Amino acid sequence: MTFSAKIGTVLGTAGQVITLLPLTSAWVLFLFAWLGFFFVCLFVLSDLRSPPWLAWWGCGETLGGLRSVLFPSGEFQELQETHRIYKQKLEELTAFQTLCSSSINKQKTRLKDLKHTLQRYKRHASQEEAELVQQLGANIKERQNVFFDMEAYLPKKNGLYLNLVLGNVNVTLLSKQAKFAYKDEYEKFKLYLTIILLLGAVACRFVLHYRVTDEIFNFLLVWYYCTLTIRESILISNGSRIKGWWVSHHYVSTFLSGVMLTWPNGLIYQKFRNQFLAFSIFQSCVQFLQYYYQRGCLYRLRALGERNHLDLTVEGFQSWMWRGLTFLLPFLFCGHFWQLYNAVTLFELSSHEECKEWQVFVLALTFLILFLGNFLTTLKVVHTKLQENRSKAKKP
Repeated sequence: MTFSAKIGTVLGTAGQVITLLPLTSAWVLFLFAWLGFFFVCLFVLSDLRSPPWLAWWGCGETLGGLRSVLFPSGEFQELQETHRIYKQKLEELTAFQTLCSSSINKQKTRLKDLKHTLQRYKRHASQEEAELVQQLGANIKERQNVFFDMEAYLPKKNGLYLNLVLGNVNVTLLSKQAKFAYKDEYEKFKLYLTIILLLGAVACRFVLHYRVTDEIFNFLLVWYYCTLTIRESILISNGSRIKGWWVSHHYVSTFLSGVMLTWPNGLIYQKFRNQFLAFSIFQSCVQFLQYYYQRGCLYRLRALGERNHLDLTVEGFQSWMWRGLTFLLPFLFCGHFWQLYNAVTLFELSSHEECKEWQVFVLALTFLILFLGNFLTTLKVVHTKLQENRSKAKKP
């Protein structure tokens, strides 16, 4: 008889018994008590190594057989040995990391002393000696780059910002795959949030004319730029070469968004609101264009071996973008001068007779700082590339 047939027989018999008994609470309690006593006797009094109820169910396996399947005799000992070897290798890895870090620090100290010596010697050197000093300086710079790449795979102390946010936590990723995966996640985060900010700015500008929605949008900006600064600091600790201003730019943007969030609603706020939201729409569109074209350019340059696999897309213009991305320069300069226009507008509003908020003047200064930093950095890159092209054209 099959298992289902047995269960059907039991249920049929139980049904017949129940139909014969009066449906009173006493008979129901008696029935459940009898069934409970039957199953207790069946489990306790049976042989646990080969219980008859398992055979009656048709399982075909004893508890001893199940134990041998679930807990093979040698598998646990093998796991313990593997874990012991893992801990041993981990201790060896930690020792090698400490040794490499110590050796790199010694080499960097020697290079620093040598660099100072060359600078002092360069003042009184002849023309031939000056060329030798220049060559040695280039070798020192190359060696420093090698040390930078080495340190990307070694634990190091976090900077002040990461210590304040995360504490003294090791954020170094030990494999290229993990570094590239984190970098790729950073790029996707920027893309998704840029699209969300674009939709939010459009909604606040044309549909949702409420202070609450403006605060949500400004809070999203604060969170976005704060998250960018944290992730960029982690990427820098893992060997990403992000230019100085483009990191500082996000700190300044975080401060600006925070001041916008605290600006109370009023006449002065409403005078600047639409201009700021229009600027946010334009900025998100330009950032989307930059991400789309910079990502393709970086992929091509990495394939040619000209860029590092941890190079990132940025909101500005860098030297590696000169080939193929110069068409973005008009959009970038337009955004920079819009920041200047925001600063001028806020300076004028700060002198308004009804202006009593401190946020207006602070925002004007912040927009001015953003304009100067973005404009001068972009202009420096363009000027440097033009000079390089001219020098190459003069060479026979």
